[in-house]
Amino acid sequence: MSERTERSEGHERMPSQHGMSERTERSEGHERMPSRHGMSERTERLDGLSVRDVRVSFDGFTAVDGVSLEVPAGDIRFLIGPNGAGKTTLVDAITGLVRATGSVRFGDEELLGRPVHRISRLGIGRTFQTSTVFEELSVLQNLDIAAGARRSWATLARRRGGVPDEIAAALETIGLADRAGHLAGTLAHGQKQWLEIGMLLVQDARLLLLDEPVAGMSHEERDATGALLETVSRDRTVVVIEHDMDFLRRFARSVTVLHAGRVLSEGTVAQVQADPRVQEVYLGHPVDAGSARTGLEA
Repeated sequence: MSERTERSEGHERMPSQHGMSERTERSEGHERMPSRHGMSERTERLDGLSVRDVRVSFDGFTAVDGVSLEVPAGDIRFLIGPNGAGKTTLVDAITGLVRATGSVRFGDEELLGRPVHRISRLGIGRTFQTSTVFEELSVLQNLDIAAGARRSWATLARRRGGVPDEIAAALETIGLADRAGHLAGTLAHGQKQWLEIGMLLVQDARLLLLDEPVAGMSHEERDATGALLETVSRDRTVVVIEHDMDFLRRFARSVTVLHAGRVLSEGTVAQVQADPRVQEVYLGHPVDAGSARTGLEA
């Protein structure tokens, strides 16, 4: 995500902590973690992601080389690996931005071969490394536009007397209810990322694919973002591309390591940290699996 937006002199409010896992700590009593309060009740089933033998090539270069992985429903799966490992390209394939072979299924639906907008309508949402909020519009307007992607023309044309329930719920969940009328461009860096996640929530995304969501954030913002992911994963599946290893250790439920377009290792954080192949990739040379420290432990 873009790092050019600085924190608003320490005055931004963190998403509410009400109902969150006790694993997420408060930072000197000033930060509010994401809240479950106000989230709409969901009736559809919770689905997982299945990726089978996915390949993506560009003019003879294979960026993703037969990747297979299973992300269980409700998981917070982190995708890590060196630059050029194929992480973002894999997410591009899942969301229809690049052509790929193989199979990608979310629940009962095959995603490969569908156009981007149809994949989105199946409940697949993603964020990019660069912020995509409308900075000249308010927080509320950003959410309203995002929610409109799933409303009929008749509904869009109808004047509303108040804030729709799904938008009010998203504002509460991402901790921006008191900033609904503020221009998105005035938000702190971390708050913009929460707004983007909120825009996915009002679109009823059931699979969230987040590309480096905590890049450039303060420690407090990272903690709040991790708590937010824990909240939304209660009724959604979350996949995170990330380089922040401290953030990964605290909030990942499972990890897939990509290298040269292939799955190098997979498992819990502890299992991946102990894998000598991962240590070799991050250190750049063979290591003694029993004695060396890895970049994952830095």
